[in-house]
Amino acid sequence: MRKYSVIIPVYNRPDEVRELLESLAKQTYRNFEVLIVEDGSKNTCEDVCRSFSGQLELHYFFKENSGQGFSRNYGFERAKGDYFVQLDSDAIIPETYFEAVEQRLNTDYLDAYGGPDAAHESFTPIQKAVNYAMTSVFTTGGIRGKKNNLGGQFHPRSFNFGFSREVWNKVGGYKITRMGEDIEFSIRMIEAGFKVGLIPEAFIYHKRRTSFTQFYKQLFFFGRARINISRFFPKELKIVHLFPLVFTLFVFSIPVQFFVYKPLFFLSVSVFLFYFLVIFLHSTVQNSSLKVGFLSITACFIQLFAYGCGFISEGLKGKSKA
Repeated sequence: MRKYSVIIPVYNRPDEVRELLESLAKQTYRNFEVLIVEDGSKNTCEDVCRSFSGQLELHYFFKENSGQGFSRNYGFERAKGDYFVQLDSDAIIPETYFEAVEQRLNTDYLDAYGGPDAAHESFTPIQKAVNYAMTSVFTTGGIRGKKNNLGGQFHPRSFNFGFSREVWNKVGGYKITRMGEDIEFSIRMIEAGFKVGLIPEAFIYHKRRTSFTQFYKQLFFFGRARINISRFFPKELKIVHLFPLVFTLFVFSIPVQFFVYKPLFFLSVSVFLFYFLVIFLHSTVQNSSLKVGFLSITACFIQLFAYGCGFISEGLKGKSKA
């Protein structure tokens, strides 16, 4: 029975950490430790962690701010387990998470794995709409959490990402602390010959952002990160990653079309409205909520437009690696 080390970088999120630790304390599989790495926070979660001392094998560390990637490295260096699991602090973990991972590794071993995310019933309508935008087949979020997709081989993401100590010993940790650091890390694992895959049963509830303003900032950053990844691995920039760019340029072109050629303008608006009607209907059915369906229109627009803007912004900076 292998031991897992759960590494969680935290920056000013004590309330979210409490929810995460509560869910970890309910796990059916108990052979794991938790390492909370406080990344220079002003609003720390030390008291929250202390309150779980009798429920979890928990280790709290405070360090100077260096970003999430290097904070995870800090945790890896201090982990005692056979297998390292990275989780974001804004997550809730189903009770059978580690049981599902252990079962998969015992039957079909993976040197590294990623798991999908889902919307919890307690999520706000905005959080459910954001989750839809990040996982729907009608946006580029549809390539996340899938074994096979247009984006190429599956790459685990740091919000739900595990790997063996052997991987750590051979590949090392993060080389960059932000801007696509998790994808760069997983690509190096694959290139080193390790078996990497998806465990569909190892899903988490990822709260992501609670407002559309926060979501815009996050997706703008994701767009920048995709360009940064291509600086390390040019072949990893796939056609599907250009969809938000095409969408963003299309949005910018609509006002110009009105003045240049009105028939094209009306055609473009019709296509635009039809696309978001499909999203509204699909999300409404999937979430059983008209409100979430309406909010999904905004969430999907932001998901594509903000990513496209970030893509353009970083692309104009040239080849310098972040």
